[in-house]
Amino acid sequence: MKETVFSGKTLEDVKDEALKSLGVEESEVYFYVTKTKGGLLKKEVVTLHVITRDDLVDYVKEFLKGITKDMGLDVSFESKVRDEQITIKMYSDNNNILIGKEGKTLQALTTLIKQVIYNKIGEYPYILLDVENYKEKNEERLIRSAKKIAKEVAKTKVEAELDNMNSYQRRLIHNALTDFKGVYTESVGEEPNRHIVIKPKEA
Repeated sequence: MKETVFSGKTLEDVKDEALKSLGVEESEVYFYVTKTKGGLLKKEVVTLHVITRDDLVDYVKEFLKGITKDMGLDVSFESKVRDEQITIKMYSDNNNILIGKEGKTLQALTTLIKQVIYNKIGEYPYILLDVENYKEKNEERLIRSAKKIAKEVAKTKVEAELDNMNSYQRRLIHNALTDFKGVYTESVGEEPNRHIVIKPKEA
């Protein structure tokens, strides 16, 4: 992964120098810090390792290209960044293999790339992998279903428990129903059995 290194006496000074030199905002970069202890007469040196978001995206694409090539797939990639979320769509001659049963291969690739990046920079960037529009369509179905259930809860005043979901799916539902009239949502349970309960609002 391409990175640029800056050194100085304090983290604040080094960070300012890095952002000015690269011509970017702090939200557009990832960084990790190493420190070198000085001797008796030398002060500690702060070293800042900076990775731009564009370089991170390129690294992810190359990493995925290697994995999918080993899977026997010819894959092309499309990426976009919105509100600090990195979305990478993959297109292949056999999308079913990339997706896997119930999306498990796609989820495994997402987990793997996040862990690889965390091992490098010490944080989990907000990365969403998709195969064409598979995940997008699933999310639309998930939200439609939740709204249908919410409408029934508002009508009957009887709460409804949804299936277990990961944190990303739960966030989608919470956001979709934030302003839904007559109901509110709560996440309950412990991972991996955490799920959303849609409850009626009292008049």
